[in-house]
Amino acid sequence: MAPTTAIHFTLLALFLTSATAYTNHTVGDKAGWLFDPNTNISSANYASWSANQTFELGDYLIFNTNTNQTVILTYNETTYRSCSTDNSSDSDTFSYSSGNQQFGQPLTVAVPLTIEGANYFFSDASDGVQCQNGMAFGIKVTHGVGLPPSLNQPPPPPYVEPPANGDGSLTPPVSDQPSGAGLSYGVNVRRVVCYVLTFCGIFGLFLV
Repeated sequence: MAPTTAIHFTLLALFLTSATAYTNHTVGDKAGWLFDPNTNISSANYASWSANQTFELGDYLIFNTNTNQTVILTYNETTYRSCSTDNSSDSDTFSYSSGNQQFGQPLTVAVPLTIEGANYFFSDASDGVQCQNGMAFGIKVTHGVGLPPSLNQPPPPPYVEPPANGDGSLTPPVSDQPSGAGLSYGVNVRRVVCYVLTFCGIFGLFLV
């Protein structure tokens, strides 16, 4: 096989692998992520739905829902079983919402899977009633091909407070010297030297 043809096949294989490496999982399929407050019944059995899926790093969970429900991701099983975020930590529990305060507004939430192992999802709306009545499920995320570059960014460096000045301020001291003063001083010195050399040259002509 010619080298060029081999390269083309390799690139095609890489493209197909990257295109099919990650999956968007629609939670509850067509039933969505919904809850009927009149019957206290969720629109799908999410535990059964998740049991038939394979989840890998870089996949997305797509929640087709509305603002009557919430989407909570936690890596803490205690938080998950309590159906509440009251005692959760910001480092292991995350709430996804659109910020819309009106009830019943359609909403689609896409949650990337970025941590291997146990991932738990639930709705804490209605003081946990939704979670207690089926709006909850747990999954196990495997490594797969790993995170794509778009989700594999290093965390930002920690904030370091600048050193304080003698007066306690955090801004660097400002010099009273005007901008460009040093340059002007150097130019003036060179100008004086030129004048002196010129004078000496002219004076020497009279001595010859």
